[in-house]
This record gives sequence, structure tokens and C-alpha cells, in this order.
Amino acid sequence: MEDVLAVYARPHDPARPVVCMDEKPYQLLGHARDPIPATPGHDRKEDSEYVRNGTCSIFLWVEPLRGWRRCDAQPRRTKLDWARQVDQLLTVDYPDAEKVVLVMDNLNTHAIGSLYEAFPPEKAFALAQRLEIHYTPKHGSWLNIAEIELSALTGQCLARRIDDLGVLNTELAAWQSATNADQRQVTWHFTTADARVKLRHLYPDS
Repeated sequence: MEDVLAVYARPHDPARPVVCMDEKPYQLLGHARDPIPATPGHDRKEDSEYVRNGTCSIFLWVEPLRGWRRCDAQPRRTKLDWARQVDQLLTVDYPDAEKVVLVMDNLNTHAIGSLYEAFPPEKAFALAQRLEIHYTPKHGSWLNIAEIELSALTGQCLARRIDDLGVLNTELAAWQSATNADQRQVTWHFTTADARVKLRHLYPDS
């Protein structure tokens, strides 16, 4: 916990940006019957029955101090999918950064080994050298700013049925574009000093 809090306390550095990532499973759902549009004095009516069109995974990347986000839905969330996301992060999103300081949970796919499964050793090593990874602790997902952003994304963009992966990615791109244009930054207030007081029950007895 203190390791992640120390990362969040760093000043903004374009050469070593702090980026948080998280992913969210999403179920593609269609309407069993067409909804009845809203009319004056009457809300839109939607049948409770729905059609399952499979599942996917939404990857979200956020640089809190810059106010930047990227989200992308993929059919799966395998090691290869995560490795390709990292490749895009380093070669497209941050090609000039010396290192990207990456905060994420300790899922089994979120590891340097995934890069070696996806790419030749030379490329995997080059990508790995440009990452500084900090894992959130077990049961500490609240420390991941990307999880907070996923909650905002869910409320602002996903609170309805979407039945197609292409449509979902179109909606995600619109949310990403609008949010990035607003450059809404995330200011993290909870510090290590706060943790040692408010969460002192988590520390060993001295």
C-alpha cells in the first residue's frame, strides 16, 4: 500500500508518467423485444428479458495527473491481449517516455512473462525495460485509480444494454474522446501519513 501511495505522491514527469490500468468483464446484451420509445408523459419502456451475445473485457488506462484515458474492449483478456495493450501503451501512447510507471493489480496475466509469450525475446525485453511496475496489494483494489475510472465509465457510458463489440468500442471511444478533451485530472489525497493513522490496524504491532 505504501509503495503505491509513494508513487501517487510523485510530481508529474512526462519522461516517467504514472499510468494506472484495470480491466472489467462486460456482458454483451441485446433486447429480446424492441423497446418502446419515450413519449410526452411516458418513460421509455424496456422489456426485462434480454438476449446474451457473449462477453468481452474492457481495458482502461489512465494517467491521473495528465487527465488522459484510453479504453478498449477485446473479446478476451489473455496474456497475449494484455501484452498487446502494453505494446500500444509504450509504442503509440508514450513513444517518447523513458519509462512508464505502471500501477495495476497482481492478476496472473499482468506480468513481464506475458510480453515474452506475445513477442520475440528482443522486443519483449525492450518493452519490459521501459516499464516500472507497482502492484496494488491483495484486497487493495481501491488503491487503483483506474478502478475508480472504470466506475465512472460504467455510470456514464455502460448503464444500458449494448449487444455488439463494435458498437461497444464506438461508445467507449466517444467517452474517451469527451473525457480527454475535458482533461479531467485525478488528484489523490490519501497519503502514507493518513494510512498510518486511519489504517493502523493493518500494521504489525510494535
